[in-house]
Amino acid sequence: MRAKIRSLIGGALLAVLATGCGSHVTLDPPTIPTPLIDKMPLSIALRIPSEFEHFVHEDEVLGREHWTIDLGRSNAALFTQLLGFMFEEVTILGPDDDAGILSIDALIEPSIDAFEFSVPSQSKTDTYAVWIRYRVKVYDSAGDLFANWPLSAYGKSEQTGLTGEAPLKRAAVLAMRDAAALMIMNLDKSTAISSLKDRPAVAVSAAAQVEAEAEIEAETEAIAEEQAPQTPQRREVVLPPPGPVSGPAELSMGPDDDDHSGSVLEGKDDE
Repeated sequence: MRAKIRSLIGGALLAVLATGCGSHVTLDPPTIPTPLIDKMPLSIALRIPSEFEHFVHEDEVLGREHWTIDLGRSNAALFTQLLGFMFEEVTILGPDDDAGILSIDALIEPSIDAFEFSVPSQSKTDTYAVWIRYRVKVYDSAGDLFANWPLSAYGKSEQTGLTGEAPLKRAAVLAMRDAAALMIMNLDKSTAISSLKDRPAVAVSAAAQVEAEAEIEAETEAIAEEQAPQTPQRREVVLPPPGPVSGPAELSMGPDDDDHSGSVLEGKDDE
């Protein structure tokens, strides 16, 4: 009888431990402050791939903690809102919608190359951090690949004052806002998308298109490697401590970044 009781207690303890060794984090669609920029006079389409709109990352930390991070529609909401700020006319397309019937200057298709995170049990600190490597492809009005831009974003949140999954959610939202700031500052510089305004469509052979795409990808990867900061110099989006919002989000940039970039976003910092 005693052995049976010990067995039941042991099973219950294992169940509790198993429950405590994992977390499922679901992000709500983030918002970004209205940027102080002039819209580019382009008509674009934004294609939202299904795997981008419903991105889920699963990982184990130190072989003990199983984490599932469901970005849900947060990526789609972020890019829809952001491009609405940046361009005069934006048409949202689903994965299977045909952009060929639209009169547009360019089509933008985002994706996620990589997602990484760290929690206090790894870093031995009170810090949660999230890295997201986006890829932004730009197609011209003929449907040919024009630019292929890898974009790395970073967000960090302290556990102090926050409980449960809130610090990791906060870090993920800050990484998305970092990506938004980089898009605002560098999209045209890195892709030359503004040059597609009223550009006539030019037919090219399939072989030439494949070769051109390979060249564009090689060039953008080389530029990204040259410009990528070292890990200690990653950008951080700094928000006030939890409580009443006192002002806009500020971008704290690395020593090699634009000193004026922090003024791009203005408005209520509402997560």
